[in-house]
Amino acid sequence: MTQAQVGALFDRWNDSLRTLDPDKVTANYAPDGVLLPTVSNNPRGTIDKRIIRIGCNVAQDVGTYTFKFKDGTSVHARYTYVYELVNGQWLIAHHHSSAMPEAVAGK
Repeated sequence: MTQAQVGALFDRWNDSLRTLDPDKVTANYAPDGVLLPTVSNNPRGTIDKRIIRIGCNVAQDVGTYTFKFKDGTSVHARYTYVYELVNGQWLIAHHHSSAMPEAVAGK
């Protein structure tokens, strides 16, 4: 597993969102995977900053991204993806995403 391959796992997840097909999205997750979503069922994300760590049969992708919506608004958020190797396929074991707290604290 390389950093580029871990980055491609996010692209695979993001591309599955664009299909609006829940079966394609859930295919990215391990059977016992956990998703803690951000603000919408249909956001589109762009990575702003990331740190990737790779271990034995596990990889982490942690950073910030921006979701852009059809109405032109956007949300800056932080994320964590933890991938695990399941039957030869890298799947999401844990996915956390939440809006940046600074935006809330400033209001």
